[in-house]
Amino acid sequence: MQLEKMKHRSFPFCSLICQLFRHMLHREFMDEETRPLSRKFTEWVYGPVHSSLYDMTSIDTNEEDSVLEIIIFGSEIPNHPEMLQIEPLRSLLQDKWERFALKLFLMNFLLYVVYLTIFTAVALYRKDGKPPFPIENFPLDHLRCVGEILSVFGALIFLYKTINHFLSPLNIFLYPDLTITAVLEISLCSFLQAALLLICVIMYGCGQEEYVGLLVLPLALAWVNLLYYLRGSKQLGMHGVMMQRMILRDLLHFLSVYCVLLFGFSAGKILIDSKSKNLRMCKIDAYRDLNYSDVRFTILELFKFTIGMGDLQFTDDVQYKEVYYILLISYIVLTYILLLNMLIALMSNTVERLSNQSENIWNLQRAFTILDMERSLPKPLRHKLLSRSSRMESSRNSMDTRKFFR
Repeated sequence: MQLEKMKHRSFPFCSLICQLFRHMLHREFMDEETRPLSRKFTEWVYGPVHSSLYDMTSIDTNEEDSVLEIIIFGSEIPNHPEMLQIEPLRSLLQDKWERFALKLFLMNFLLYVVYLTIFTAVALYRKDGKPPFPIENFPLDHLRCVGEILSVFGALIFLYKTINHFLSPLNIFLYPDLTITAVLEISLCSFLQAALLLICVIMYGCGQEEYVGLLVLPLALAWVNLLYYLRGSKQLGMHGVMMQRMILRDLLHFLSVYCVLLFGFSAGKILIDSKSKNLRMCKIDAYRDLNYSDVRFTILELFKFTIGMGDLQFTDDVQYKEVYYILLISYIVLTYILLLNMLIALMSNTVERLSNQSENIWNLQRAFTILDMERSLPKPLRHKLLSRSSRMESSRNSMDTRKFFR
C-alpha cells in the first residue's frame, strides 16, 4: 500500500522505475559465461554508430502478457508514455506501424469516410411523413433503402466492436489519466452512435415520426468520431491530444460550476418574473410572446447573457427591478467576466503544460491503435505479419529459440 502511494505521489520514484526498466531491457554481459543472460547484444561498433540485437522474449505481442501490452493497456505508472520511447519498444512500434498498421489505419479511414458519406446522404435525403415509407420510385427509393441497410449494418459492427472492447480483460486496468481519452474516443462515442441509430431504427419501424429528432445525435457523433483518425498524423494527433485534455478537464470543470450558477439564477429569475408575467403578455410589442416563467426559455436567455448576446429591454415590466438588476449583474459578473476568463486561463495553462507531453501522449495513443488493430486480426494473419519483419531475427544457436529485434 505504501508503495502504491509513493508511486502516485513522487515523480522521482516514477523516474526511477523508468530507469530500472531501461536497465532491464539494455542488460548486456561481456563475459562468455554470462553472455546468454543478456537482453542486448552489440554486433558491431563503428565510432558513434553501432548495431544491436534485443531479446524479444516476453516483450513482443506474440506472447501472452507481453511487456508491450502491459505498458500500453494495463500500466498504472504515470510516466509510462516515456517507457515507450525506450529501445527496443520505440523501434518495434515504429516497425509495426510501417509494416501493416499504417495500411490498415488508412483502409479503416477510407471505409469510415464511405460509411459516413452514405449515412449523411440517407439522413439528409429522407422522406417526410409518417414512417415506414414504401418503395415506389425505382432509382431513388432503392438507393435510399440500400443506404439505410448499410448504415444499420455499420452500426451493428460498431456496437459489436465496442462491446467486445469494453469486455476485454486488458481494459479493466486502464490508467484513466492518459489512456481514457483513447478508450472514450474509440468505445464510448462509437457505442452511443450505434445504440442511438438502432433506437432510431426501432422508432422508424414503429411508425414514430420523432425518430428524425433522435437521428440528429448519431449523425453528429458519427462526424465527431472522425477525429479519431487525427492520430494518424503527428501534428494533428498532438492537436487532438490537447483538445481531449481541454474537453475532459478544463471544459468539464467549467460546465460543472456554470450549470450550478445557471440553474440557480434561472430559479431566481422565474420567482421574480412570475408576478409580472401577465402584464408582459398583454403588451403589444416585440416582446409580447416572451414568457420567463418557463424554465427552458429562461435558461436559454440567461445563456445568451453568458456569451454577451443578452437583451435588457424586457426588464421594464419586472416588478422588483432593484432586486432583478442585482441578480442579473451578479450573474453576468460571475459567468461572463469571471468564469469565461478562468476557462481561457486554464486552457492556456493546459496548452503550455502539455506542449512537452503531447507528443508522448500521442505516441501512446498511436501505440494503443497499433495493438488494437493487431488484436483485431485473425491469429494466422497476425503470426504471418510478425514473421515477415525484416528486422526480426532468430538465434544463431540451434539450442536457443529466442527472437531478436535489430
